[in-house]
Amino acid sequence: MTDATRRPGLRAAVAAGIVLVVAAVGVVAAVGFGGDAGDATHASGPAATAPITRQTLADTQTADGELGYGTTRTATAKLSGTITGLPATGSTVRRGKALYLVDNEEVVLLYGGLPAYRTLEPGVDGPDVTQFERNLKALGYTGFTVDDEYTGATADAVRDWQEDLGLPETGRIEQGRVVYADGEVRVESHQADVGAAAQPGQAVLTYSGTSRVVTVDLDMDDQRLAKRNSKVSVKLPDGRAVAGTISTAETVIQAGASGANGQSGEEETKIEVTVAVTDPKALAGFDQASATVTFTASERRDVLTVPVAALLALAEGGYGVEVVDGDGSRIVAVTTGLFADGRVEVSGSEIAEGMTVAMPK
Repeated sequence: MTDATRRPGLRAAVAAGIVLVVAAVGVVAAVGFGGDAGDATHASGPAATAPITRQTLADTQTADGELGYGTTRTATAKLSGTITGLPATGSTVRRGKALYLVDNEEVVLLYGGLPAYRTLEPGVDGPDVTQFERNLKALGYTGFTVDDEYTGATADAVRDWQEDLGLPETGRIEQGRVVYADGEVRVESHQADVGAAAQPGQAVLTYSGTSRVVTVDLDMDDQRLAKRNSKVSVKLPDGRAVAGTISTAETVIQAGASGANGQSGEEETKIEVTVAVTDPKALAGFDQASATVTFTASERRDVLTVPVAALLALAEGGYGVEVVDGDGSRIVAVTTGLFADGRVEVSGSEIAEGMTVAMPK
């Protein structure tokens, strides 16, 4: 019988709650296993041992987040004139209502994901026409078919809408008359004053969604955490933990911090994650505050695990553990799975829950 020797065991890097194996575990010398790692035994017991346990293993990571109303966007003017009206900061603007006024005429909020980019009039067709007609119908106007064609019937309905708004009844939707958002918006701040001249491209106000959410900026290396509809846990400033779900995850470019000479630093690419909590009432009273979000990238339920340090790299490839039997021990080959929290998922025909494995001396 040939003794199997081991060099120092696995070096593991533990960062942000995730265990990543960054160096190979110590190599078990070739001992002529004949294809069976269990042939190698030790007459004397190890200095330390640990049990093989069955548990749920999760790859988790925590990150700082901000309680608020989600991503802030800017409404920019596309009409020339004078800004004559702005909604109060903190107020809510819904579909069909004025987001602001230019020359005392409404710039109207509508719902949709495609920005308004051209004048709509009879003879025009495309997805922007469909989006506008859906809004027109939702506002109660009829007599046209919701499709991708701006027809004379659409123009007639638009004239009725323009009359109700006090606008010139042209039947055309000039560029800049409507602003599209995903839904109702909350006015965050004014970027221009009432009485200021409106010029195309000028910022008028900023807005966000109306539901309180948690926003987290993740590094690109943490992309595995940012999966839509994934469950997370949110720790609130008062110490309570509430369940949440990732509702959006998008890549954003953030400007770098300004240096001493006033020049901007290097831009950073981040993943902006928005988390909606299961119980929105739990966020009542928190307008702008910090929170801690725990992400779970992957999870393995009801699996056998051992400490990462118990793994041995076998000379013929793969990993094994030293199973302790009474006064002796033997090397058993295992298949590894998820690494997390200092433990590793293992499987194999020769291991079972409750067995004891050796730890490095």
